[in-house]
Formats: sequence, C-alpha cells, structure tokens
Amino acid sequence: MSTRSTLPLRSVFLAALLLCGAVTGAYADDQIPAWMTQAARGVVPSYDKDVPAVVLHDEQQITYSDGRLLSVENYAVKLLSKEGRRFAVARAYYLVSSGKVKDIVAWLIRPDGTTKAYDKKSVLDIIADKDDVYNEGRIKLIDASGDVETGYVFGYTIISEDTPLFYQDTWRFQGRLPTLLSRYSISLPAGWSASSITFNSPEIKPTVNGTTYSWEMRGLKPVPPEPMSPAIVNLVPRIAVNYGPDNKTQTRDRVFEDWTEVSRWATAMYDPQVVMDDNIAGKARDLTEGSQTELDRIRAIGNYVQNLQYISIDIGVGYGNGYRPRSSALVMSRGYGDCKDKANLMRAMLRALKIEAYPIAIYSGDPTYVRSQWASPRQFNHCIIAVKVSDSTVGPTVISHPTLGRLLIFDATDPYTPVGDLPDYLQGSMALLIAGEKGGLVQMPISPPDTDVLDRRIDAEISVTGEVAGKILERASGQISTTFRRELREYSSADYRKAVESWLTRGSSGATLIDVRSKDRASEAGFDLDVTFAAPRYGQLMQDRLLVFKTVVVGRRNDISLTESRRTNPIEIDSFSMRETAVFGLPPGFVVDETPDPVKLETAFGSYSTSYEVKGDKLYFTRNLITRRKSLPADQYGMVKEFYTKIRDAEQSPVVLIRK
Repeated sequence: MSTRSTLPLRSVFLAALLLCGAVTGAYADDQIPAWMTQAARGVVPSYDKDVPAVVLHDEQQITYSDGRLLSVENYAVKLLSKEGRRFAVARAYYLVSSGKVKDIVAWLIRPDGTTKAYDKKSVLDIIADKDDVYNEGRIKLIDASGDVETGYVFGYTIISEDTPLFYQDTWRFQGRLPTLLSRYSISLPAGWSASSITFNSPEIKPTVNGTTYSWEMRGLKPVPPEPMSPAIVNLVPRIAVNYGPDNKTQTRDRVFEDWTEVSRWATAMYDPQVVMDDNIAGKARDLTEGSQTELDRIRAIGNYVQNLQYISIDIGVGYGNGYRPRSSALVMSRGYGDCKDKANLMRAMLRALKIEAYPIAIYSGDPTYVRSQWASPRQFNHCIIAVKVSDSTVGPTVISHPTLGRLLIFDATDPYTPVGDLPDYLQGSMALLIAGEKGGLVQMPISPPDTDVLDRRIDAEISVTGEVAGKILERASGQISTTFRRELREYSSADYRKAVESWLTRGSSGATLIDVRSKDRASEAGFDLDVTFAAPRYGQLMQDRLLVFKTVVVGRRNDISLTESRRTNPIEIDSFSMRETAVFGLPPGFVVDETPDPVKLETAFGSYSTSYEVKGDKLYFTRNLITRRKSLPADQYGMVKEFYTKIRDAEQSPVVLIRK
C-alpha cells in the first residue's frame, strides 16, 4: 500500500492500458484506426434515456518479454446524451521510476463522418494523487469533453511499458456503461502460462493460442446507480490473472499460492523496519506514565500516533517500496508518515512497553472488495494494526485469532476513530494479518448496533400561534460520533454553525439556530451536541381552533429515500441505532385532539417504533430505529422500500391540538 488512496483497479503497475493485437508503434496522428472505424459502424442497441453513453470497444493486451510489460489499450465510446461528454477523456497512469507511456493518441468521429485527431500537443501530464507530497504515480490525459456532442464517437490508443512487481493483474470488463465488446489478452514467453479467477459472474474461461490467453465478453448491459447499492467493482464481471513460468521456483514473491505466502512476503517488508531507539522508548514511557490499565496504555500510544501528520512520499513504488514502511525511528524523528509508517511506529512504541502488535493490510473504502480466492497484496490500499491484548481488555474491536490470541484492531491513521473502535468502512473486511507463518487472511470485527447509537432528547414549547422553541440534546457514540467529530474539527466556527443550521432547517422549515454547544468525548468514542432553536411557523393554526404540527422536529442525518419502482442491484443495509424522546409543552388553552397511530415494524434487517403519550400539559413522542448490516438480493427490494416508506409516512403524520 503506498497510501490510503485507492490504487487504480485495472493494474497497480499500469492503469488504463488496453490493446488489440501486436503493436509496434502508434497510429499516425490523423489516421483513424480500423478497430475504431469498425466499432463506430456497429449497431447500437436501444437503452433507457438515462444511459449517457455506450462503450463500443474496450480492449487490453499485455505482452511480457525480458522482464518488461508492453501494454496497449484501444477504447471507443459513443455518446448518447450531453451527459455523456464526460466520458470523452483518455487517461494513462504510469509510475515515474518503473514505467512510461510510449504513446497516447485520440480521435473523434462525428455523425456526419468527419473526424478530428488529438496528437501529443493535446496531452496533459499531471500528478495522480494531489494529496501526496511526492507520488511517483502520474497521469497523461487527453480531454475531448469540450469538443463532443450527442452521437459522437471518441476513441483512443495508449501504449505503455512497465516492470511488473507481481506476476498478477486484474481486468474489469465494464463500468456502469453498457459495453458491446470487452477483451483482455496476455502474451507470454515460451514455458509460461496464465490462469484466472472470475468475480461477480460465472467463470469466464480464456481462449488459449500457444502462450497467448484472451478473455472476452460482449453485450454487457448498463449498471444503473441505485441508493444503498454495492460498489460497482462488486457488481460487474472482473477477473484476477496469475501468470509466470511453469517452473514455480522462478515465481517466488511474484505469484502467491495462498495467504500464508503473502504474509511471509509482507512480514519481510515490515518487521525489519520496527527499529527501537531511546527516543521511541522514552516517548512511549512518557505517554503512558500514570496509565492504570493495558487499554489505557494502548490508547495513549494510539492517540499519539494517530495525531502525527499524515504525509505520503512514495519513491520506488514500482520496485516494492509502496509496500515497505519507513523505519519507525525515522518516522518518530520526522514526526510524519503514511498509514504503514504509522502502524509500524505504533508497533515499536508498544514493543517498548512489552506489548506485541502486527500490521494489517486492508482495503479502505469497501468492506466487500477483498476476495479470499485470490492471494495477492494487490487487493489492499491501506494499513492498520492488531494489538495483542490480555483478557482484561474487552471491546467490540477485539477478535480471537487461533494462534496469536486476542487482538485489538485499530486504525492509527483515521484521526476521528479512537482505540476501541474501528471505522465503519473497514468493519467486516477481509484483511491480511502480517505475522509470518502465523499470518493470513482474517475478517475484521463488526460492531453491534448498540455500540453506534444516537440518543436524542428534545424539549420544546409550542405557542398558541404555532411557534416552537426549545433545545435538542444529542449524545452520539461509536461510529456515529465520528461524523460529529469530523465536522467540528474540519469546519471553521462559522461553517460549523452553518452545517448545524442546515441540518436543523431541513427538519423545520424557517427554523433559527439560537445557540450551539458541542463537547467531543473522543477518548470514549462519544460526542455531545446541544442546540437551542426556534421555528416561528412550525405549527399551522386553522380557524383559530385547531393547531396542527409534526412531532419530528429534525430528521436523521442518514435519511434514506427509495423511490424507484424496481431494483437491479442488491441492497446494502448499514448498521445504525437511534433513540429519540421529544417532549412538547402544549400551548395554554389547547389539548391533544388526535395523534397518529403508533407504529411498530420488525424485519430481519431492522426495527422501528413510535409512540405518543399525554401527561398533563405535555405530549411525549418517542421513536426508535435499529438497522443491522446486511446485504439483501434485489428481489427483496419491495420489502426494504416498504420499511422505509412506512417510516417516512409515520414521521410526516401530524398531531392535532384543539382549543378547549
């Protein structure tokens, strides 16, 4: 892992490189290649009006020779609407130290048959990750999005060369766009062979001609974006390819038979970089002075490392340095590092306290991305840590390992999630525990819903004219508190107030934020937010006799709206828990005439309930929502939609007061 950033999916050593047959050089700048002309003449099926473009041709061929990879990409897309113009861009990713883009050219074919060519003068060369101080990854691109209209065909060829770090590659047959032809080929020397694993599809077998392997799919339908849907990489067909000489002794550390081999390889990268010195040991002792428990000591070290500045300087990535952390002594002296640097520094500091820890390679951003069938370091883009703990340390992020015992999982990079918690985008992930022969693929813990809770209390008074004024007291815990914490730390005072006011007015139109106070209980994974507000026109006075208002003053921050009549993709339910009690002081001279019926919903993925009770001159309204992390097939969409529709209807239902 070079940084927390997601690496290009098609290849860690070549990004966006595709080919069609053996190539010795690029096409002349003004010559439309035959493959593109043929693709443009093909018949395009009819699609729904919201499909902006169709990929006519998407092909990559890799040729391995003398330790180098030659890759050529041919790609053509037809624009079906103005929204499709953003797809008229050619991008070629490369690493400065180990690769180069030998050529990149592009063309347009207009509906009237006229053409336009883009030569080297049209090429931009930009850094791939603007968040890194230095990153060897760069992108050459040709942007034709300003030149195209509906009906145009845009295509390009990219020729690149690189040195492979692993004899492994990946190919995704499509993105969201429909794709008429998608093909991946690899040509190998004599005595070499290739194999593949298919994801998200029945097995796709290659056509083999000597030592050339080719995988192909045609007529792929569009994949529409849908709320609560898995990531596109988990929906469309893709393959993972292993290749190399038939003599397996020549493929050591290039192709891995199982996850234990990957662990051994990674351990050799990480362990020598755990360097102890007096500076590290002294700092560890200073930070933990007065700590009473094992967990307190781990928290003190974790908080220190977590708050070191995140800076990534990636040099020699193509030769494996993107996977190798810097010396812990160097990271301590400089006071900054990337994810793997922070994890290894924390290991060194804990070791000074006689606490053992291990790095964990993980994919950040999608807990379902990593597949156990393919043993490869290329599935990871982030590094966290597993701390060996005794029985005295308990919590939702502690797992039991069959040989290493109890391990507390922690992300030393995420500044908003303290020790004892784990970012929700990592929970449940398959990850590589880097511990030599004892390491391998393990599943990260999933916090139960009762550890991530939003408790809300609303105390409000309603006037005879319908104005409501009062306080909202929120107590967030677990991963829900990270949203509050992030806003407080990242926003200026003025912007933070605007963010709270925006949330308030979404539930109560015309509401005014009078005061906001917050308290970050980071060490407890908690956050308190107290809001004083007023909404002059909250209730509606009718005929000077009836007063109508909604008891839901503010909405949930993760409101879900499912409006589609049908569903294509599975539904991903996130874990969430909210408890709310709202107490309304009734206006003088009014009593409750009508309340909505209470609601009670129970499903396999969640529950919801509401209740109403009048006590003297006060109305008590409660609502409780719990959802559990779950993936449901598309044919259960109706049940999920009904669940959230009933919640919405319940929260829109008004209370009616009547003048006595």
